[in-house]
Amino acid sequence: MFTLGDGNAIEIVPQALGFERDLQRLVEANMPALLGVRFLASEYSTGPVHGGRIDSLGIDENGAPVVVEYKRERDPGVITQGLFYLAWLTDHRAEFEALVRDRLGVPTAAQVLWSAPRLICVAEDFTRYDRHAVGEIRRCIDLVRYRFFGAGLLGLEPVVTAAARDRGRGAGSGRAGRMPKRQPTGGGIGELRDALDEVLVSLGEDVRRIERKQYRAYRRLRNVACVGRGHRSEVLVYLRADPKKVDLVPGFSRDVSGLGHHGTGDLEVRLRTENDLERASDLLRLSYAAA
Repeated sequence: MFTLGDGNAIEIVPQALGFERDLQRLVEANMPALLGVRFLASEYSTGPVHGGRIDSLGIDENGAPVVVEYKRERDPGVITQGLFYLAWLTDHRAEFEALVRDRLGVPTAAQVLWSAPRLICVAEDFTRYDRHAVGEIRRCIDLVRYRFFGAGLLGLEPVVTAAARDRGRGAGSGRAGRMPKRQPTGGGIGELRDALDEVLVSLGEDVRRIERKQYRAYRRLRNVACVGRGHRSEVLVYLRADPKKVDLVPGFSRDVSGLGHHGTGDLEVRLRTENDLERASDLLRLSYAAA
């Protein structure tokens, strides 16, 4: 990171945080913006038998339970420690749902997504063994590298994002920002949904599909897009993009920041043809970058 002034680039050197707890406080105070997770509890006790304390407990944008573990420096034990707590969490579903009910209400507790509980590890860095291990474990794990630059500047960089069934992701994977070439099919809404799915997954290797009854989410560390279900004449896509920074087109895109809808995203895009999907390609890339 550099500051630019008077034609000179001056590097801002990362600083070491004094204590692990300092990092934890920073993230917990801003968890929705930083991780796309609603904060539930800090230093959560797993009881006298299990004998542990979970650094942070939360629930993500799609209702998945989240365990967050922090390390001020590089620590090869952060993943195994986190998995230890993730295993406890999946064995204590009723206790977690009671916590969600107390903090966020009954409707949220009723929608907890137990098919994909997540572990997010935030540390100064990770070893190559850590990066390899998350792909073999077949759990939803995010390794996030932090950099603290002082003066109120905190950088978070997703290093690896792994899903429970990564090896079944399909052939939609591709390089970030590279849209697959498709021939117009003239097909219906079902084929348009398939085309959209291919495009969204091809935005980057870290994009994961999350299935919910009302929508399908495409997630990096945070949601990139949420695709609604149940519309037969069009496909509604909600993107993580600022509508105020987009040229809105009536009938194609609109600001829904003040309107309720399933999933996340303040920008709604309506797709009726594959030409609409092509028109939306820049917005999809913008949302990927924002996530």
